[in-house]
Parts: sequence; C-alpha cells; structure tokens
Amino acid sequence: MPDAVPDAMPEAATEVVTVDGRSLSCADVAAVALRGARVVLADEVLPRLARERAVVDDVVDRQVPTYGLTTGLGSRSSYALPRDELARFSVRTVRGRANAVGDPLPVPVVRAALIARVNGLAAGGSGISPRILPLLVGMLNSRVHPLVPEVGSIGASDLCQMAHVGLVVLGEGRAALSGEVLDGATALRRAGLAPAELGPKDGHVLCSASPLAAGHGALVLQEAATVLTLAQAVTALTFEGFRANTSPLDARVLGLRPAPGQSRAAEHLLALLSGGALTDPRQARRVQDPISLRCAAQVHGALYAALDFAGAALDPELNGCGDNPVVLAATDGVPGEILSSGNFHTPALALAFDTVALALAQTAAVSAERMRRLLDPGLSGLPANLSPYGPERSGFAPPAKTAQALAAEIRLLSAPVSTDPRHGADGVEDDSTNASLGARRLSTMLVRLRQLLAVEAVAAAQAVDLAAPPTLGRGPALLHRAIRALVPPLDDDRPCGTDVDRVHADVLGSDEVRNALRALTEEVS
Repeated sequence: MPDAVPDAMPEAATEVVTVDGRSLSCADVAAVALRGARVVLADEVLPRLARERAVVDDVVDRQVPTYGLTTGLGSRSSYALPRDELARFSVRTVRGRANAVGDPLPVPVVRAALIARVNGLAAGGSGISPRILPLLVGMLNSRVHPLVPEVGSIGASDLCQMAHVGLVVLGEGRAALSGEVLDGATALRRAGLAPAELGPKDGHVLCSASPLAAGHGALVLQEAATVLTLAQAVTALTFEGFRANTSPLDARVLGLRPAPGQSRAAEHLLALLSGGALTDPRQARRVQDPISLRCAAQVHGALYAALDFAGAALDPELNGCGDNPVVLAATDGVPGEILSSGNFHTPALALAFDTVALALAQTAAVSAERMRRLLDPGLSGLPANLSPYGPERSGFAPPAKTAQALAAEIRLLSAPVSTDPRHGADGVEDDSTNASLGARRLSTMLVRLRQLLAVEAVAAAQAVDLAAPPTLGRGPALLHRAIRALVPPLDDDRPCGTDVDRVHADVLGSDEVRNALRALTEEVS
C-alpha cells in the first residue's frame, strides 16, 4: 500500500449537504466527493433508524430465523447462529469480506461511495444500529478515507470493497487522513472519532447494497454531461472551420423524425453557433456534408438520451434501500418485521452504464472522423492536412493517428459488462450485474474522450484560422480564444502532442470554459 494518498479538496468546505435518504442528487454527490462539502443528517433520520433497530432487537430476542441476522449468509443461510455469536458474527462478516485487490480507489470515488451509503442508510430499511451512521458522517467530514482496493465487486452488492470501509469503522484496515495512510484506529483517533462496536446485522449492513456503483456512477454521469457539452462545442468549432451546412439542425427537419435527444442536441449546437454567419444555411459550402457533421445532432442526441436513462436508473440507487433483508418499522398498529429483499440487485443500473458507454463510443467515432474530414482538401476546401505549406508538410496527419488510437481504446472499453457469466455461492447467488465495473470503466472512457476532443479542437482551431470566416458563433469564438491563448497556430511541423495535452487540461478541463459553454447551451434549455 502507498504511504500517501493525494487529497486535493479545499481545506475548509463551505457547502453543506443535508442527508435525508430521499433527495440526494448527482450534484450533491459531486459536492461531497470533489469539493469536500460538509454532510449533515436531517432531523428525522436517527429516530427512523431507532424505530427500525427496535424491530431487529425484537427478532433477535425471539430468535426468529432471519437471513444474515440469526442465520449465516449465502450458502450458509440455513445455519442458525447461537445468540451469543451474533455480534461476533457481524465483525467476522466484515473481516471475511474485505477481499478486494489492486490500487486504492481515488479519494473522490471513496467519498462518493460513502455519501451514497450514508444516504441509503438514512432512507431506512437496513436496521443498522443508529450510532454507526454518525460515525460514517464523521469520517466524511473529518476526511478519514478508507483505502478501498479498486477490484472486488461483481454487482451483487459491493461486498468485497465496502467491507474495507467496514474495517475502518471497526478501527481496523487502513485509511488516508491529510494525505497520510494510517491504520484505521489511528486515523479515527486523530480525527477525534472512536471505532464502533458492532451489534447483530451491523456487519452485513456495512458491506451491503451498491453504494460504490451508485456513488461512482453519480460522479461519472455528472462528468459525462459536461463532456457532452464539450463535444457539442468542439463540433461547433469544426462546423466553423469546415463551413458546414446547418440545415440538418433545423427544427422542422428534426420534427419529421423526433428521435430521442436529437432536438436538444440540435438546439444546443445552434445556440453555440448563434452570433456567427454559419447559422444561415446559405453560408454553407456544400449541399450535403459527411455524416460525422451532418448527423452530429443524432449522435449527440443519443448520448443525451442515454444519460437521461442512466439518471432515471441511478436515482433509486442513491435514494433507496439496497439491503437484504429489509427492516420495516411498526406503523399504525402493524407490527414491524424483516423481509427478504432483492433490492441489492442492480440490472437497470448496469444496463444504463453500458448504454452510456456505447453512446460515448459513438460520440468518439464521429469526433475522430470529423477531424479526418478537416484534413481532406477535397472535402474541406482547406490546404491538405491543414498545413499552410501544403502537401510537403505533415501538418495534422500524424495527430489523426492519435485520434484513431483514442477512438479504438474507447471502443474497446464500451463492451457491455452486464452480460458476463454469473457465478455465486453454491447456486444461491446465481446472478450479478457488474454495475460497479460499469461505472469505473466510464471514468477511463471519459478521460480518453476528452483527449480525443482536444485533438479535434486543436485541428478545428487551425481550420478556422485557415478558413477565416467573417464571424464566429459565440461558442466557437470562446473555444477558439481559449485554445489560441495556449497554443499558437501550426506553421511549420512541430510536435502537436503537447498542444493537445494543454488543450485537454487547461481548456476542456477548465471550469471557467466549461461553465461558460454550459451557460450558452442552457439559454435554450
């Protein structure tokens, strides 16, 4: 394990996220995970947990056979646990499931999983001892970050990874605090926290549900929405350099076949292009452009639709109970009870992540192709390879290979993970979803797609310089200025990889640029 884990969050967060188990959003997860927002429990949460814990205590007192509480887990669910073993069984449950491997997950991902689990517990249904939830909140607010290895979940709850959080709750395992890796007990003590004493069922609850898939998923969906805005802006810049025909973005055309998301994508592209000459189709050079330009709204619209689908699948995971079994408190004279549950299973979420991955691959493919079309003088009307010196220079031909390499990697990562074979405990746990893996690979895909968009953006800026349109739209003008503030036009051949890296990090990665582009598109939303 490393001796230090970077923690780039602000020292004193001013944001506060109130957790009630019902209303956690992707934006809330990002605030806690990325900016260190302080977490506060709503007033009704702990009384709710106390009512449900009373049901757990009653079942224990009456020794009612109950999965994971008075019986073993998985294939050992028929084994009745001795009463005096229940608390020790909770501890063994955590220790026995902390089997994830690999490098530690990034701190923001761990924080996202923690806030997702805190909110899931606050929603009720787990029966956890109420004293444990404030400890998890205290770990977030004090920035005690358990070291959670990156591989271990198959999507049938994130058991083998969340158990590493449970170890720190016990004062075991390892955690990062202020950039230093410590044993769990020391990290808690330095933060002014004390390890928890687990009661019956608590160990299973700490490992249960799918908070890693949900929390990480919230982060990647937030970033994917931003990357889609960047893809729209880079496409608009390419439109300007290519002097593309914008008639395919006409609302009357799209209304004749209203495919999901395409009208939104077209409206946003036109909003970015507004203020320039190109929105008048008479300014176009060609009657019909290549599909990578002509059908940008259809491709990007599919990604909008995929993100809508994923958001609908994610919300119940962030704001629901993913435990098994679930605890129902007594209400209106109806006694409380504990019922078997399948709420830990996440096929819709896994399918949603796969859908987003495929839509990202489509977005990447047309980006790489648009860049190649800019290099073709027969299509673009510009000098070959966008070199002002003509064919005796390489110009942007070599970066086109980099674009293809990035597209190939994105395409490989888009392979569905929800269709893998399923193996479980002695034929009992015979299905799983790989939802956590589905979220994790999206992180890599989004980095690669931003890099690919940076290649297209650098080439598109060169095309704009060579085409010299009379006026640029607001979005392309903003993006062109930001690029030229860092990267000069390509004159003679030079290494362009560093140009792409700078645009990737300091333009497409700039909050200022992202927010400005988002504001332009939100004007029509």
